[in-house]
Amino acid sequence: MKTRFYYPGAAFVALAMLLFFGGEARAQRGGINWAKDGYQYYRAGRDGGIDEFDTRDSAKKTTVITKEMLTPAGKPALTVSGFSFTDDGSKVLIFTNTKRVWRYNTRGDYWVYDINAKTLKQLGIGKPESSLMFAKISPDGSKAAYVSEHNLYVEDLASGSIKPLTTDGTSRLINGTFDWAYEEEFDCRDGFRWSPDSRLIAYWQIDARKIKNYLMLNTTDSIYPFTVPVEYPVAGEDPSSAKVGVVDISSASTKWIDVPGDNVQHYIPRMEWTTNSNEIILEQLNRAQNESRIFVGNVSNGTTHLIHTETDKAWIDGKSRWNGGNPVGWDWLKDGKSFIWVSEKDGWRHIYRITTEGKESLITKGDYDMISLNCVDEKDGFVYFTASPENATQAYLYRVKLNGSSKKPEMVTPAGLPGTHSYTISPNGKIAMHIFSNSYTPYQNEVVSLPDNKHISGTVPHLNTDAKNKPVFFKVKTEDGIEMDGWMVKPTNFDSTKKYPVVFTVYAEPAGQTVVDRYGVGRNGLYVGNMTDDGYIYMAIEGRGAPAPKGAAWRKAIYKNIGIINIRDQAMGAKEILKWPFVDSSRIAVHGWSGGGSTTLNLLFQYPDIYKTGIAVAAVGWQLSYDNIYQERYMGVPTDEAGREPFIKGSPVTYAKNLRGNLLYIHGTGDDNVHYRNAELLINELVKYNRQFQLMSYPNRTHGIFEGPGTTLHLHTLFTQYLKEHCPPGGR
Repeated sequence: MKTRFYYPGAAFVALAMLLFFGGEARAQRGGINWAKDGYQYYRAGRDGGIDEFDTRDSAKKTTVITKEMLTPAGKPALTVSGFSFTDDGSKVLIFTNTKRVWRYNTRGDYWVYDINAKTLKQLGIGKPESSLMFAKISPDGSKAAYVSEHNLYVEDLASGSIKPLTTDGTSRLINGTFDWAYEEEFDCRDGFRWSPDSRLIAYWQIDARKIKNYLMLNTTDSIYPFTVPVEYPVAGEDPSSAKVGVVDISSASTKWIDVPGDNVQHYIPRMEWTTNSNEIILEQLNRAQNESRIFVGNVSNGTTHLIHTETDKAWIDGKSRWNGGNPVGWDWLKDGKSFIWVSEKDGWRHIYRITTEGKESLITKGDYDMISLNCVDEKDGFVYFTASPENATQAYLYRVKLNGSSKKPEMVTPAGLPGTHSYTISPNGKIAMHIFSNSYTPYQNEVVSLPDNKHISGTVPHLNTDAKNKPVFFKVKTEDGIEMDGWMVKPTNFDSTKKYPVVFTVYAEPAGQTVVDRYGVGRNGLYVGNMTDDGYIYMAIEGRGAPAPKGAAWRKAIYKNIGIINIRDQAMGAKEILKWPFVDSSRIAVHGWSGGGSTTLNLLFQYPDIYKTGIAVAAVGWQLSYDNIYQERYMGVPTDEAGREPFIKGSPVTYAKNLRGNLLYIHGTGDDNVHYRNAELLINELVKYNRQFQLMSYPNRTHGIFEGPGTTLHLHTLFTQYLKEHCPPGGR
């Protein structure tokens, strides 16, 4: 259950990279295509080829792959949607003709250009068009592996011969990739890994054959309506079974790894090879996601041994949450006997070093959260990470010694630039792409050297001193003693003697942070026109449960309390704001999307004396209808009546009878994430109690409600007109 309009974690990094490269950051699975030395990088060029750039010389550009090289005989040139080079630089793998699978375009065609032989060959000849997924060339450069139609294949690059490595794959027995829930909630998409010696491939098999279908109804694309089935495990229903196998390339025989515990009642969100081609390492989470176990598996005999265990009274965040939203990769140190891990076990998100024998040592120390791991510079003995010990709305680059001897972190980002700093550090740890912005300063990007943060090229970051009507950051303390961060943008011609309407934007769940000192904060993308020019105060406040760097207790206070604690914090914060002399308590509106839509409904229903108007989009109205991985992580496993109680207590449908204000509810009927069933459960409850409201259903639109001509403008116009009608702008 994600929010559309904020960019926490990986989404912000992806946005920043797009901005850095002018919309052309196209590494195959995100990030930057660095050259081996760490000083050069590659990107798809405007002319259709691939260019190499030198971070030390912004004027230096070398075209290494031309458009002509990527033009098959008798066909148009390939459009480069993603690419990767082999380690020796002799071949480049091109991803093109892509198609969307759930959230992202992860299916398409793959071609290999051999730089030495000057040949361009398509992989998977004979397979359906745009059916290949996650193609990867073997470490020795001789073969490629990929998934097509839920089976795993290997192809010899010299001869073009294709061998199936699995043959039992179906839409429900999935080899080498994942089902809907794993992809949405663990960010798992690429489901296979080459062994270091190129002889074996380790892969996931997801068995979703017992998962029930949610049947979406398509009433517009044919004369007769038809159903669109989506296998979707709701909270309280068993998840898909998951196991890991290792297939031998020569024999196509799979050996399954024996991981203790029931395959259905446990998840495997992460798996990689160790530095040894006879060992894999994986993380297993129990279904409640409050116990993490790390196993090392022996490929020869299929056995595993446990090396690390962690438990939590609430939940344990998977590595995808602190590694940029991408669970691919394992942070091994060069000795091959230890790796980097992140845990909140001491109440803060810290970096640890764990050996393959299970011994661990703390690297970061102190009462602060590591926000994201940026680089392990083992040669110089440092770990780089982002954090913000003093201000939870901002982010800066720090480093500590890898051996854990640092008493406090060293700030690498120069002082004097308050806001959000994003760094993508090269493999050698000497160069970084640095992007800075704050609430009133647009994104600025530069290349810097490390550790001195010395400018090399790009724009020297500076504050936008000419900014007008900047967002104002503030803190508000509720009657419960909870201090919350907030921002607001006042009307353009603000008059302190008048009272103005307030529009709150909300999310307030663990998947997104709204109060951040980052460019774009304070602007409402749904509003046609300018809210501040029209006379609104636009505002956000952030309570417990949001993924702010304020410690695990702050983030996990929401455990079994989604729809309760986060709602009370928002309402009690608003209650204090209503005391401000320039706030018109009769004109208080709130809006949100997805989890923010759920929050909007709960605020409107549970605190009707505060919130007079609400616009909720794609909301989870009934928590027991959302997927099990997300909802059970934060609310527990509802296997009995007692387990179901928190879900019901926190659901907007439970409180719909309390509606007194104005409600506009918006949902797409083709939403495969938050299904339209949520809308209809809510509608039924509002009808039951004769609560009047306005409804807008967008036929066959998904969770983002953007498909189809005119959709975006229509939604924005609807939002704006409803807000103006029911919460009129301007000072009084």
